[in-house]
Amino acid sequence: MIEEIIVSGRMNPEIDPYLHVWGWEIPFYLFIGGLVAGILFFSALYTIRGKENEYPSAVKIAPMFTPILLGLGLSALLLDLSHKLYFWQLYTNIRWESPMSWGAWTLMIIYPLTIVWSALWVKDVFPKWNWRYQWLEETIETIRQYKRQMAWILMVLSIILGMYTGILLSAFNARPFWNTAILGPLFLTSGLSAGAALIMLLSKTTKEKHLFARIDLMLIGTELFLIIHLFMGLLAGTQVHIEAAKLFLGGEFTNSFWIFVVFGGLIFPATLEILELRKIKIPHYISAILVLFGSLALRFIVVDAGQASRWLY
Repeated sequence: MIEEIIVSGRMNPEIDPYLHVWGWEIPFYLFIGGLVAGILFFSALYTIRGKENEYPSAVKIAPMFTPILLGLGLSALLLDLSHKLYFWQLYTNIRWESPMSWGAWTLMIIYPLTIVWSALWVKDVFPKWNWRYQWLEETIETIRQYKRQMAWILMVLSIILGMYTGILLSAFNARPFWNTAILGPLFLTSGLSAGAALIMLLSKTTKEKHLFARIDLMLIGTELFLIIHLFMGLLAGTQVHIEAAKLFLGGEFTNSFWIFVVFGGLIFPATLEILELRKIKIPHYISAILVLFGSLALRFIVVDAGQASRWLY
């Protein structure tokens, strides 16, 4: 039976009724988590560097989307839970060895911070904005005095959030394709790249667009490096790890991964960004959208492929 699952390349509940097949909710949540991590990282970084007015899209505008995005991601995660009414039990203790515990507590802290962080920039983005309550405006102005300290906290939390989305999968020892230390850095890098792409979409100045195009190029190069080492590690492992790698090297995920993720989401947009930096007129939003699509496709394919790989018993 196990061979049938491996050969078919996909988990089949009829063969093994104890398998829980993840749908679209988990990869969507992982994508949103990485995207929010990337947005918050760059916003915090350039706040610390005192570049709020020089790079307004990165520092002020993009973070406005983070509370909404996180809300959508958490809603998708809730939909996937089998026992939705008991999610609160994650917060009854802290398990330092559990990636799920780290993620749950990080999300609980970072979500209200995204709301406060967005509120700090409302007057900058919307000059005519009028807070309904005077005490609320005074509170926000007081918090603004500590924005650099808050930026440091957000930068650390964003790195944890971006890394956790990959570590969460790598902790599943029963899935050979997921069981690699590369997924944490890969998902973090992909999330930072997605954040840079969204900032490019929102940016109004050439200087800011070019800055994040250069940053994205470095991140894409890092992603390609990590992907190569991911497969090198799998091919150097046990037979089940080699079988997991073969899902992408002639198996059922070969076309989708190499076309939509590697070429469409990394190499092609990187080529467009290079041409744009060399002052060849190419709409910047094309490469940005492709990067975002590639980042989303990476999560869906990795989650699906992990469920298709199993140990032989």
